[in-house]
Amino acid sequence: MIARREFIFALGAGALLAPRASLAQQSDKVFRIGFLSAESATAWAPRVEAFRVGLRYLGYAEGKNIAIEFRWANGNYDRVPQLAAELVAQKVDLIVAGAAIAGRAAKEATTTIPVVFVAVGDAVEFGLVSNLARPDANLTGTSFFSIELAAKRLAVLKDALPRVKRVGTVLNPETPGHASVLHAMETTARSLNLELQLFDVHRASDFDAALSAFAKGRVEALAVPNQAMLNVNAERIANLAAARRLPSIGGAEFADVGCLLGYGPSFIDLYRRAAVYVDKILKGARPRDLPVEQPTKFELVINMKTATALGVKLPESVLFRADRVIE
Repeated sequence: MIARREFIFALGAGALLAPRASLAQQSDKVFRIGFLSAESATAWAPRVEAFRVGLRYLGYAEGKNIAIEFRWANGNYDRVPQLAAELVAQKVDLIVAGAAIAGRAAKEATTTIPVVFVAVGDAVEFGLVSNLARPDANLTGTSFFSIELAAKRLAVLKDALPRVKRVGTVLNPETPGHASVLHAMETTARSLNLELQLFDVHRASDFDAALSAFAKGRVEALAVPNQAMLNVNAERIANLAAARRLPSIGGAEFADVGCLLGYGPSFIDLYRRAAVYVDKILKGARPRDLPVEQPTKFELVINMKTATALGVKLPESVLFRADRVIE
């Protein structure tokens, strides 16, 4: 693979590379961290491990000075508020909320326990904070430009496949910001002379029906926006698209599991970065004094094995722009 460019954060990017003088202070107290996600432990395992790596680097060890209370909704979004309430009842010292749905539930469950949300598409649009530079009360974390990013993927797809006219997309209407993401994609599609076909998906079992509908609608390519339920099913989506010989684009990790193209920030980096927020808050910082961070670099990944299997010849200009090429 071609080495990817360094992923840089808008604020405080060097914290994880700083000397180990930032190690957690020795204390007899065992901090209890609540970890809330709408998805499953299996799907989120790489992100949880990245978070744990970040904590270990900063001097935290589970069973010694921290304990992590996990709550997984396993794709049942209706359960997330109840799970958030459970963590509040447990009187955890801090809640880490994976993605927007968990962040919203944590915000509604407590106004006093600090909440660090991670990899939220648009923290302001989704109602978590009103200001990125000075977050509201007990919340802060990392956010990225999911609305703009969904539109940008259409542009990248068009650059890679100039002859494509009909593009399919899938969206979970239960996810915060659904309408804004769709509006941005529709606006960009019109500017690129693309016909955008939408299929709503509520659970992983809906993907088969979506791809069948796209085949009937003569869709020529698939563009997947950033939503938690879609991201954790990246491999399933990639396999279904490949089975129908449909070029596809999603987040950077989508290319790693078989999509033709991937474009977006690194979720592993975002979860590793969450440990820095946790460390600062446990040492006394107020969430409202820690600005929400956003990535300034996005990774374009091309899966040449998929390109060969689909018989797709990508323009040299697109290959030149790639941060990584999977041979």
